[in-house]
Amino acid sequence: MFASNFIIDDKHLKHLRGQENLKQFAQAATTYRKGNTMTNYFCSTCGTLMYRVGSGFPGVSILRIGTVDDFSLHETKLRPRQEWFVGERNNWLKGVEGVEHFDVMPEF
Repeated sequence: MFASNFIIDDKHLKHLRGQENLKQFAQAATTYRKGNTMTNYFCSTCGTLMYRVGSGFPGVSILRIGTVDDFSLHETKLRPRQEWFVGERNNWLKGVEGVEHFDVMPEF
């Protein structure tokens, strides 16, 4: 139904450990940004999706917030600034307050 992600410029992405443990799965038939390949990087030990790289988003990676274990970052640098696909949100789910809202994924 939803995922909490953050986008990071690849020049700021650093693997501290475990990069050799990542496995990839790529697909071109994605719902958004048709015609682009989205590659998912999973932990081969536990199966957790760590991040995604899309050909339609050159130079950035899309990371899952849950992969960051520094909770002070969740309240500072990783605090939400945008909410996407709000038109598809279930009525019982409240939106994120104090951020920009978009019905579609904005260009960046």
